Amino acid sequence: MLHTYGKIAAAACALVLGCGCIGAAAASIGGALNLADEGMFFVNGKPATSKHPGVSPAGPVKPGMVTVNQMYVHYRIPANRTSAIPIVLVHGGGLTGMSYETTPDGREGWATYLARKGHAVYVVDTPGRGRSGFDATAINGAKAAESASGLPASVLMVTAELAWPLFRFGPSHGTAFPDTQFPVEAFPRFASQGVPFAEAMLDGGGMGTAPQALAALLDDIGPAIIVVHSLAGPFADALVGLRPALVKAVVNIEGAQSVAPTDAQIAAYRGVPVLELFGDHLDAPVFTGRPRYEARKAVVERINRVDGGRASLVRLPDVGLKGNSHMMMQDRNNLEVADFILRWIADQVR
Repeated sequence: MLHTYGKIAAAACALVLGCGCIGAAAASIGGALNLADEGMFFVNGKPATSKHPGVSPAGPVKPGMVTVNQMYVHYRIPANRTSAIPIVLVHGGGLTGMSYETTPDGREGWATYLARKGHAVYVVDTPGRGRSGFDATAINGAKAAESASGLPASVLMVTAELAWPLFRFGPSHGTAFPDTQFPVEAFPRFASQGVPFAEAMLDGGGMGTAPQALAALLDDIGPAIIVVHSLAGPFADALVGLRPALVKAVVNIEGAQSVAPTDAQIAAYRGVPVLELFGDHLDAPVFTGRPRYEARKAVVERINRVDGGRASLVRLPDVGLKGNSHMMMQDRNNLEVADFILRWIADQVR
């Protein structure tokens, strides 16, 4: 089922995309990609009155209506579609849907690879990130009032020095693990993908907006497999609670442990296959490692205590994929990781 509004068609029947290159890097798409449709749209936008829209070249803008909480969606529908169930790819903290579109060193990302393997693929920028925008009213209001009281406590920007060890590329900034699969030579390009956590400017922040936006997307496209990464991990728990009949499966990649699922959300996982997937070097002294693994392990155990619970916890080294970082969708073996996920989907999702 395609979405029912906001569609920008890229082709009436079939679209063939050739290889694209980034500078002297390898082709970012692994050969011609035959699509039945491609397009972009927004879901979940809500009208809101802004008392401080800002100042234009012509002077201050009067209070008026703006749109908030919207989520940008980019979809690809393969011509050789072999599965009726689409896959929705949800990025992690300080990032956008670019996480899945290509790798820093220019190789194919999961967005096109999964389409090549026969799945319709929807890549999102969650509310407040990337092309989804944010509400600048508080910033403009603070300037007008000469007071920071209405601003959020923080709009985090992930520095290179924080990202390198946190994403487990290596033990410290600039030093890689000897077996790392992440293309550290392309780290500057990866750093360019970072964006501020501007969802802090929206009421409720990420947890108060992203699950509702994802629910609106499923209302539009129908049942789907949800792939979440890192900070988006709790979004899946909330989404299953909101739309249990529309979530066909969840792949939670090193999901955050900061928001524990409620008992009602755990109960909603009944019959929903869940793969909690982790990379390598989990004993690095960062919270994306062992602490997060143990926290999601506890969630898996809670799900499996529910009648019909179907959750599993997998470390990639245990299935022969070694050296993977927190950004496994961009690692050198990212397509091998995608193949593992596809095999799991084929085995678990009906």
